[in-house]
Amino acid sequence: MERSMTARHSAPTILFHWLMALGLAANFALGLTMADMALSPEKLKFFSWHKWAGITLLGLVALRLLWRLLRRPPPLLPMPAWQKYTTEAVHGLMYLLMFAIPLSGWLMSSAAGVQVVYLGMFPLPNLAAKDKALFDLLKEVHESLNYALLALVLAHVAGALKHQLLDHDATLARMIPWMRSKP
Repeated sequence: MERSMTARHSAPTILFHWLMALGLAANFALGLTMADMALSPEKLKFFSWHKWAGITLLGLVALRLLWRLLRRPPPLLPMPAWQKYTTEAVHGLMYLLMFAIPLSGWLMSSAAGVQVVYLGMFPLPNLAAKDKALFDLLKEVHESLNYALLALVLAHVAGALKHQLLDHDATLARMIPWMRSKP
């Protein structure tokens, strides 16, 4: 069998993938939790954690993209052209949203007049002047982008499960270290 048919992703690629997956899930859950909370010290603490996680994820996705540019992934396994196109489109849109979401949150915080202070120690520059109308718009944008990413992640997971359960190919095993590739 060709190497491209059995090649796994590199260890850093797998690490970036799963760190991003866990970080995105946790930060999405934190965002949902804090959104409906009454103003309190706990809500403000959650907002800080959410911002710190968002900035961390922005840095991770930048490193992940740099790694992907330096170390090309193995080619996709054989599949119909429409599935290859869909796979590439979903991956591209997920990368776009993984950049756009934390940037929209940072912009939203700036428009609210609240500076992002990473880890409570490193003040980041405001990306916009205080502007209530812009804040309201960015709040909607940030929320919409998050739900769009959630839909893409669900499509991504469904595709991986389809490859595992219906196609019985090695797609999922290429990203999960303890899985064996099927012959």
